[in-house]
Amino acid sequence: MKNRSGEKIKLTSIDELLGVVNEESAMEIEISKIHSFKNHPFKVLDDEKMQDLVESVKINGVLTPVLLRMDENEEYEMVSGHRRMHAAQLAGLTTIPAIVRELSNDDAIVAMVDANIQRHKHHIHGEEARCKRCFHILFHNPYTVC
Repeated sequence: MKNRSGEKIKLTSIDELLGVVNEESAMEIEISKIHSFKNHPFKVLDDEKMQDLVESVKINGVLTPVLLRMDENEEYEMVSGHRRMHAAQLAGLTTIPAIVRELSNDDAIVAMVDANIQRHKHHIHGEEARCKRCFHILFHNPYTVC
């Protein structure tokens, strides 16, 4: 009998190939089934940055999943990603990639605040880099506009 070597091959999933086995994975959740975190302390502004995010979502989709948890009514509650969800709604999307995690109230608040701190740090570092670049350009050619 002929040995069928193809039967011995185990195909791996894309998650295994990318090294994310046993990690949380994102799933598409209907935006209409998500409600805001109770007493969410941060405001989502419809400013120029939001419009930039909306345009990015229209072109690329939502690249980073939002973080949700199930509340006491077994409904999805937004923990982190309010801006991304708002941009997705303005872009006309009906679903959003999300990670659903079991979180206590305290853990959810920590995750929400931490995500906002990280976003602000990223923004500050980006502004700092832009200022340094402008300084460098102006130092070498004072007639150049940054």
